[in-house]
Amino acid sequence: MQEELEKATWTDADFEVMGWHDCRVHAVSIGVREGNFPWNRVLLDLDYIVKWVDPAPAERHFSFWIAPATLVFDEAWDITGQLDPMNDLLEIAGLYRLASPDHNPDSVWHIDGQNFDLQLRAPGYTQYLRTAPIHSSSQYLTQTERGGLSFAEQSFI
Repeated sequence: MQEELEKATWTDADFEVMGWHDCRVHAVSIGVREGNFPWNRVLLDLDYIVKWVDPAPAERHFSFWIAPATLVFDEAWDITGQLDPMNDLLEIAGLYRLASPDHNPDSVWHIDGQNFDLQLRAPGYTQYLRTAPIHSSSQYLTQTERGGLSFAEQSFI
């Protein structure tokens, strides 16, 4: 799978070819970027599904190539969201880029999820695949497979 990847660092310029449906979110961080007041940074530690694999003829279920990833929105502002009762883990249904509703050119980014909803304004994002994708029968990785929680902003290649 690694040899099939074009790159391991993606940006909003790649938005049209990316998809986050069913990606598990393990942690979210909202904080100020050092020396860059007043802009915030929104970071998500997630399992990015690089590829869905069709079931073999004798099987009924998909398998997946998954990589632990850090999704970063720099210069974020107007951050709003909600967490539903935490009966289950966070999982992304979709990530949407909405046009600016005013004179500011920054897009509205909407992350619609199971048990959460997050909206923010930012000029774009960067996503880092931290390790080579791992083949899994599940849509998410274990903490051992993914190396624990991380907001590292470095790709494996």
